[in-house]
Amino acid sequence: MFHKNGNDGERAGGRSALERGREAAVSGGGEKAGVDRRTLTKSAALAATMLLASGGIAQAEPGKAPGAKDLTLRLPAPTGPHRIGVTTLYLVDRTRRDPWEPLPVREVMATVFYPARTVRGYPVAPQMSRGAAERLPFIDLLFHEGLPAKGVNWAATKTHAHTGAPAQDVRRPVLLYSPGGGDPRTLGTGIAEELAGRGYVVVTIDHPGDGSEVEFPHARAGRKKVRETVFRGNPRTDPKIFRTAIDTRIADTRFVLNQLEALAAGRNPDAEGRPLPEHLGRALDLRRVGIYGHSAGGTTAAEAMYEDRRLQAAINLEGFLDHPPASPGQEGKLFPIAQYGTDRPLLLLGTDGFPYKKELERSWSAMLAHRHGCTTRRQLDHAAHAVFNDYAAIAPQLQAAGLMSAAHRIKLVGAIDPAVSVPLVRNHVVSFFARHLPTC
Repeated sequence: MFHKNGNDGERAGGRSALERGREAAVSGGGEKAGVDRRTLTKSAALAATMLLASGGIAQAEPGKAPGAKDLTLRLPAPTGPHRIGVTTLYLVDRTRRDPWEPLPVREVMATVFYPARTVRGYPVAPQMSRGAAERLPFIDLLFHEGLPAKGVNWAATKTHAHTGAPAQDVRRPVLLYSPGGGDPRTLGTGIAEELAGRGYVVVTIDHPGDGSEVEFPHARAGRKKVRETVFRGNPRTDPKIFRTAIDTRIADTRFVLNQLEALAAGRNPDAEGRPLPEHLGRALDLRRVGIYGHSAGGTTAAEAMYEDRRLQAAINLEGFLDHPPASPGQEGKLFPIAQYGTDRPLLLLGTDGFPYKKELERSWSAMLAHRHGCTTRRQLDHAAHAVFNDYAAIAPQLQAAGLMSAAHRIKLVGAIDPAVSVPLVRNHVVSFFARHLPTC
């Protein structure tokens, strides 16, 4: 989900996102180098029955120590039978230039969640790296209206996965995840862990320059260690920008899948050659690959499956399947998957609280109109757009702590209780992949 912000034409990396920001209003998309820079902005306690893990501070200044009373956030625990390992990959595509900034290569960060043989002696991973967590309160509160600028210890949020744990020496289906426009991959941790705990290898992908904050192993010429989004507005108002965002995401997805093939063949695709968990490559069954994504990531998932036969099933979590219109009152061009249909399973999962349901309806109806298609559609009631990522659990905690208003919580994730929404979304995702890409 994208939200509008001010200061069009200003480049990222100079003033902070907080200085650049203005207000939020929802939408979806991306941006190309040479075009005015724009920013994507987005616009009750958790039930005691939910098992959760912890979180980190929205600091007043980067590097400032968290306060003793800052809120610790928790992520819902996975319910599957497998313990989970996790590792990160720094991937460099030397065949592409970066589309957003004058960088000679395209860099991608990815996180791999997988069933672990053992987790004993391996530390629990944080939800996000420290550098990214330090920048989050300066950037993400502009993407998601109503998030607090302080009072939360974002850097301390823990996952349920163990860094570097050895993978089970069993071939597993592989699932790729593309986050919402302007979002980091870390906001997809909850569903990724649920899938990994149920026997999948899940690879969450950041799209740098698009994602709000992406931390790399090191800085390089033209890029800081933590790269912030370049978006400064609503890409759905600019067809060229939106097209660049989706094209870049699809290319990133294809590139990551190529690197996973190298990993499965026994090579280390990490650009710095960092050690990989034992048996990780042997855990990848690349004959069984699916993809899912949220918002712009849902657009990416559906169209990437259409373009790449290696992807055998996809879930679109409330993403448009058409381009924005060139002029007001016109209709935008459908993506090929909506225009021609697909012979592979596709789930369209939406909410009743999405403010752009009317605009979404055209392309989703076109997708469903293909008589011999394999597309199904479902809807969550009393829910809103960000219910498909970790804010489903986070927003109610913020509201209960007095750090988010009820109105902002409802706008972000809906009034639905996380004790209902989290299992419901997980069940839709898990049951779809269990049907079309079973683990055994």
